Amino acid sequence: MGYFLLISFAIFLAFMLIDRPLLVIAFKDGQLVRHKGKVPKGFLHDCQEIAKRHPFTGTVKVYSNRFKPAKVVLSRSIDNRIQQRIKNVFPHQSFK
Repeated sequence: MGYFLLISFAIFLAFMLIDRPLLVIAFKDGQLVRHKGKVPKGFLHDCQEIAKRHPFTGTVKVYSNRFKPAKVVLSRSIDNRIQQRIKNVFPHQSFK
């Protein structure tokens, strides 16, 4: 019985610690490296335009849960002004 509780607790912790974003967009030196998930075309195009004008390296992740709207998380390697531009073009109504 003790082993079962220990294993179930370990599995529960593993699910809580796994990074599970809705979508991931990765850029390297202003070029789109990869994207994962269902990315709205307008958002992807706008991010590529921002990266073309101001090259950066980093990732854009979008998380969602039942109680809050979609949350955009940007890597720290992206400049604050560029982060704000990406947040401004993010389509919040697409992730409700």
